[in-house]
Amino acid sequence: MRFLVRDRILGIGDDWWIEDEHGRKVFLVDGKAMRLRDTFELKDTEGRVLIDIHQKMFALRDTMLIEREGEPLARIRRKRLSLLRNHYRVSLVDGTELDVSGKILDREFAVEYDGELLAVISRRWLSVRDTYGVDVVREDADPALLIAVAVCVIHLAEKEGQED
Repeated sequence: MRFLVRDRILGIGDDWWIEDEHGRKVFLVDGKAMRLRDTFELKDTEGRVLIDIHQKMFALRDTMLIEREGEPLARIRRKRLSLLRNHYRVSLVDGTELDVSGKILDREFAVEYDGELLAVISRRWLSVRDTYGVDVVREDADPALLIAVAVCVIHLAEKEGQED
């Protein structure tokens, strides 16, 4: 499954639709303005909140939290010892860890679990300006979670002002 994400999605207070590869609206990212911390909601086409994304307050390193139905789902932060490429760790509440690495600011990176590819984030396939694709490789993967991970990682990388 491939999803098209507008690159300006990370503006607080902005709302953006995520479309499938056929141009159908699938998810709405609702950027919440007037909050003390960066907050986004990923909603379905009916307006139901599927995932809440927000920045953890009072953390030593920038950390984003993902919640589903008010319950913690994942914590995302930059790996400490990643010298060559941008590297982020996604810690799920069940103890599972996902690895995100690549050229985050260029929108060319991958999400893996235990060495197995779950999703590829890339601009290469697209001719649409200011858009990148989230290609969910595994059939049993949670597309909403993987899109939320991509949004969080890009947001953290842009806040840190990192260059690859």
